[in-house]
Amino acid sequence: MDFIMVVSRVHVRIRLLLASFLFLSVYGQTSGPYFMVTFPAVIESGSDAKFCVSLLKPNETLQMNIYLVHNNQSRTLLQETVEKEIHHCSHFEAPQVEGESVQEIKVEVKGESFKMTEKRKVMFKSYETLVFIQTDKPIYNPGQTVNFRIVSMDSNFIPFEQKYSTVSLQDNHQNRIGQWTNVSSRGLILQLSHELNAEASQGLYQLIADTGNRLITHQFKVEKHVLPKFEVTVKAPEEHSVGEEELQLEICGKYTYGQPVPGQAVVQVCRKSRKRYHEAPMISPCLSETVEMSQTGCAFFMINVSTFMNTEFEHKFEDYLDATITLTEEGTDISMVKSDKIKLSFQIGKVEILDSPKNFERQKVIEGRIKVTAFNGRPIPNKKVYLSEGERWSQKLLLNLTTDSDGLANFSIASPEHPTTEIRLRASVYPEEKYHGHKTPFFLSADTRIQLLQPATSYSPVFSELSIESSEEPFKCGAEVPITVNYYIVGETTESYSIDLIYTVVSKGAIVHHGHEKVEVEDSTDVRKGKISFKLSVVAELAPVVQVVVYSVLPSENVIAANKKFDVEKCFRNKVLLQFSPSKAVPGEKNSLELTAHPGSLCGLSVVDQSVFILESGERLNTDKIFKLLPVTSVSGYTFGVEDDLECLHVRPRRDVEFDRVYNTIKGVGLKMATNLAIRQPNCLMYKGMQYHRDHIYVRYRANLHGVGAPMAFHDYKPKHEHIETVRKFFPETWIWQLHEVGDSGSAQLPVTVPDTITTWETEAFCVSSRGLGLAPPVQLTVFQPFFLELSLPYSIVRGEVFELKATVFNYLSKCIMVKVTPEVSSDYTLEPSSDGKYSSCLCANGRKTFKWTLIPTVLGVLKVTVSAEAEQSQTVCDNEIVSVPERGRIDTVTRSLIVQAEGTEKTKSQSWLLCPQGNSVSEELELTLPEDVIEGSARASVSVLGDILGRALKNLDGLLRMPYGCGEQNIALLAPNIYILQYLENTEQLTTAIRERATGFLKSGYQRQLNYKHINGAYSTFGSGEGNTWLTAFVLRTFGKAQRYIFIDPEIIKSAKQWLIRMQRSDGCFIQKGSLFNNRMKGGVNDDVTITAYITASFLELGNTVQDPIVKKGLLCLKSSIGNLTNTYTTALLAYTFSLAEETETREHLLKKLNSDSIEGDGRLHWSQSASDDSGALSVEISSYVLLAVLTADKITAADLGYANRIVSWLVKQQNPYGGFSSTQDTVVALQALALYSTKVFSSDGSSTVTVKSEDGHSHNFDVNQNNKLLFQERSLQDVPGKYSIEVTGSSCVSVQTALLYNIPTPTEISTLSIATMMEGNCTKSFRQTLTINFSVIYNGALNNTNMIIVDIKLLSGFTADPGELKNQILVERVDSKDDHIIMYIKELQRNIPINYKLHITQVLPVKNLKPAVIKVYDYYQTSDQSETEYNSPCV
Repeated sequence: MDFIMVVSRVHVRIRLLLASFLFLSVYGQTSGPYFMVTFPAVIESGSDAKFCVSLLKPNETLQMNIYLVHNNQSRTLLQETVEKEIHHCSHFEAPQVEGESVQEIKVEVKGESFKMTEKRKVMFKSYETLVFIQTDKPIYNPGQTVNFRIVSMDSNFIPFEQKYSTVSLQDNHQNRIGQWTNVSSRGLILQLSHELNAEASQGLYQLIADTGNRLITHQFKVEKHVLPKFEVTVKAPEEHSVGEEELQLEICGKYTYGQPVPGQAVVQVCRKSRKRYHEAPMISPCLSETVEMSQTGCAFFMINVSTFMNTEFEHKFEDYLDATITLTEEGTDISMVKSDKIKLSFQIGKVEILDSPKNFERQKVIEGRIKVTAFNGRPIPNKKVYLSEGERWSQKLLLNLTTDSDGLANFSIASPEHPTTEIRLRASVYPEEKYHGHKTPFFLSADTRIQLLQPATSYSPVFSELSIESSEEPFKCGAEVPITVNYYIVGETTESYSIDLIYTVVSKGAIVHHGHEKVEVEDSTDVRKGKISFKLSVVAELAPVVQVVVYSVLPSENVIAANKKFDVEKCFRNKVLLQFSPSKAVPGEKNSLELTAHPGSLCGLSVVDQSVFILESGERLNTDKIFKLLPVTSVSGYTFGVEDDLECLHVRPRRDVEFDRVYNTIKGVGLKMATNLAIRQPNCLMYKGMQYHRDHIYVRYRANLHGVGAPMAFHDYKPKHEHIETVRKFFPETWIWQLHEVGDSGSAQLPVTVPDTITTWETEAFCVSSRGLGLAPPVQLTVFQPFFLELSLPYSIVRGEVFELKATVFNYLSKCIMVKVTPEVSSDYTLEPSSDGKYSSCLCANGRKTFKWTLIPTVLGVLKVTVSAEAEQSQTVCDNEIVSVPERGRIDTVTRSLIVQAEGTEKTKSQSWLLCPQGNSVSEELELTLPEDVIEGSARASVSVLGDILGRALKNLDGLLRMPYGCGEQNIALLAPNIYILQYLENTEQLTTAIRERATGFLKSGYQRQLNYKHINGAYSTFGSGEGNTWLTAFVLRTFGKAQRYIFIDPEIIKSAKQWLIRMQRSDGCFIQKGSLFNNRMKGGVNDDVTITAYITASFLELGNTVQDPIVKKGLLCLKSSIGNLTNTYTTALLAYTFSLAEETETREHLLKKLNSDSIEGDGRLHWSQSASDDSGALSVEISSYVLLAVLTADKITAADLGYANRIVSWLVKQQNPYGGFSSTQDTVVALQALALYSTKVFSSDGSSTVTVKSEDGHSHNFDVNQNNKLLFQERSLQDVPGKYSIEVTGSSCVSVQTALLYNIPTPTEISTLSIATMMEGNCTKSFRQTLTINFSVIYNGALNNTNMIIVDIKLLSGFTADPGELKNQILVERVDSKDDHIIMYIKELQRNIPINYKLHITQVLPVKNLKPAVIKVYDYYQTSDQSETEYNSPCV
């Protein structure tokens, strides 16, 4: 039981002072020899360790032995016979340990009359390897590629090859979206990349590298962003005193290429009120003002701080000011916001005591100076200041003083009389000590203690001291730095003597330098002081910090010591330099990247647009990041486990000495000292039969009735060429990301082409070799066009519309130029000059000029508009100066695209055939017809030929449907066909590396996108919200399961989907239908649970589960019970396929027989529909595809089966759209799965055919199809539209032929089951930048109670833009996307005969004349024949 002893209710505070008695009682003698063995308390396992030995005053021949002792085993580290003083260091190899091992260093010194043994604990510790992950950028847009590198090193920055069991990439929902297994850093750098999908969810992503025993992580952001063109900086003090009335802010704006930003800044400064839940918040006082940016791009803003001070409610406000600066660029209205916080300090000044002595002598005066300064360091003249003595709350006033013009006041007071041995002086602007209330302005006071100068003995207080002078930091690598030690010796013998100043330099916890200087001290009665210096060679191994400790033994046998920490420049043994030549460039110019490193180094280079780092500074690869990896940089103590136990001493109490000062000084650099000198107090005392223990909080001794308490410890150990013309079209964010070797010469030159972005490029480069890691200081390449051109034109216009093409030229030269602007001549459009017709002009420094033409298109399609601006020679005087011509970048050329569309609505008609000549010839006749109301000039037709029915889909893997895909079902439906096509090509040995890479790229992107629709319980839904959807979850499960063969899919994601589906199975084996069907026409004549059970059971069987699997077994039982009463063709077809997969032949035959009786035949083709009235569309394709899958899923397939299948395929092929898909998502997925299976079954590696397409007018096209080009998409335009054509195929292999006819008609007005109506509103008084309102309503009046998902596709008027977010929160809207000049809105469903109203504002950004109407289209996603269209136009036309 610990307690502070109380005797007669008075605390017994026995302060222990170790005295000469301590030497006698512990060490047995009072003068020499003294030994000191210093070593690090913690030593890295297996390292080359060092300890240092000093032996002073050897009065006989001594034997010194030093051992490392562990588990009763002893290892000799040093054996030495000593006859004179020694100071040296020795090395030993630290033992290899796992984790930590505490051992003992034992020092024995013995002679004839002297014998001494000291033991000290030492810890050996294994450190983890250093690993860093570097990404090319801290922030990515969805759809961009994340490039990253991983490097492993030891604690000396020597890299080594590391095998990573996994490297994975997690999204912001902890889904693994990328994984690499068992990858090694061959060549010392592991470099990988991952392409994010365009729909990647936004948030923090994490790269995780697993070395087998630890995980290394690195985070980056995914966020939709536009790179800033300029940066805003704010210069403001971090802290401002409330005593200073004025606070100045400097606001600057700079473009990324270094030029000032013209414009205005709105500066708002507020002091926020504190939020307390039980109080209404106070109104925050704010100042807001607009300032004009000067020509330098900067502006100053003065704040009167008193505006924000409220004495009555001061406690309710935060102690900082919030400054928000919004800088708006002149001419573009582009804004950047910058925020800053300025802390408010209630300290208005401080008082300091200068030049006061450390000691006083009796009958002598004590002199010094007092300085008074304001918070900002300015001296305060004529300020009253008071000098007092005594403890804080019982002071005696000595002097009233007033400061001079320098804020100084001199003082002189008499020294205290006997028996006082210490005087405490306090200087203050307050005549008496006072408590400063919270949030009240105050001056800091000053204190000093001055001790009586007394003769030094081993039991008196030690006033002598050592100090190490400050030096300019950080120490530069390669320099020789003097370290200066001051000594100040008081009260020792007056005779002359010598002392040894012993110094040790520690870096990263290890001794790196040791030495000593002998100082001769002259005889004197006064204070002896002086200084010594030693030189320290700064090498890379000393970085980032060195700690110097110096100690000495005085004649009084007292030890004095001092330590100091110095920062060292963070440098590496492998010196890496990188530079661009030249260091400034114009866009598109050739440049050279010059790299220097240790010979044989492999270097990782990265060059990124500075704008990225303005947007998101992130964690960049720099020296700070590398050095933070070190397990130890500097040491300020060591753990409790290394503290040495101290014995209890039987002593008489003596006078005070300072508390473990020398011990803590040495401990403060992480060293231990085995010595026979008194450098530490014992842990406890025995006094009159009582034990007294040190209390580390009160620095006193406390009684312990039950033995010795454990000492405390400080836990501060850190575990851890001429270029004339520029044509700009290459604008990357990451320009260079590559590995490069420097070779034996140690240098390399990389020829590079400068991108077209006008910005500053920032480098990151590191190199690795056997010498270690090296990091190049970052360099910049400023890419700057002396002047440049910007074009303003809309994304698209409609034929008949005209607009004003604007070309704006900016001059960033410091001189005037004569600029001439010339558009390129084109047959696709005509340009009419604007009113002034002048296309050359003077343009002076920082000037801009806009040139205009009226552009009139003459053709439909994509036009290229090209304009050049040239600085030309001229004798014209501009602004009183002769114009100049830049040497580089004299011409700037810009090309932009413009789409010219036909009026009305585009229609597509395709006709397809699968023609198999079988050694003879087959032919088909076709006629391309156009409706009477076709829009003139809009018709175009083509014929395409492939040797494979899947070739068309293969060509359009990313666009099988010309439909939006912004929901979970559409996304997975676009992903699935990739798998079936890959399986087919793999099974038929046609899969090339190029096709695999392209298809797996789409799979990876689709996988990531699909995770946006995943629920936390493993299910999926159409928009990722609400309840999980059984159909969609089963669809995702079967698709992900098959995709695993080609890309990484997180197994946990598949497992969680499967588990969720299993929970949906009832005891009778049927699955519960959750969420809606994709296509409500699937319903009819059967319980929905049967259909979903068939679909899920088929999914499990496709993924390799057998009929013995309990889930499958129960599912099949459910299905069998419903076979007798099937009237739904869709369900029958799906069941036929399911029982084919289950190899239940009897049930399969029964179902196929029923389906055969329901089939629709014609022209030798075969198909099925849900009902007699519905013989077309998506559902017929899907049903027919399931029948085809059922027919082909059997152990043995006969020629009759293939003949039957061929008839189904012939019908399916005729339904294909021009892109290889069908009319919607589900029919496309199932049809391509069935066609892939059919193609695999009938594949032949022999044969060839020739296709001839002839028009009546004699135009002819020939196509050769053979085994080498059967997947090649061959396409020709057809000139005769309208017209009749014949197709003839001769040869031995089947070919797929398709014609596509596209044309425009006036927007149809006929009413279908869906209809849409619009009404426009707008203020037409403005000639430009009008805002119009589209009010539109959608209604369904079909036979069903509700629709499937509905898409509303709004084409914007030419020259207008809209915010899609405006529609997001409107009724029934699940999602809104924008693509090019269209807004796509997803409506969950419409109820019959209930109109839903919507509103969208559109804003004019470019004026277009003769404005034509735009079309709004509404359609059922899964039954695209249910559609309606309407036109709208500006009410101002």
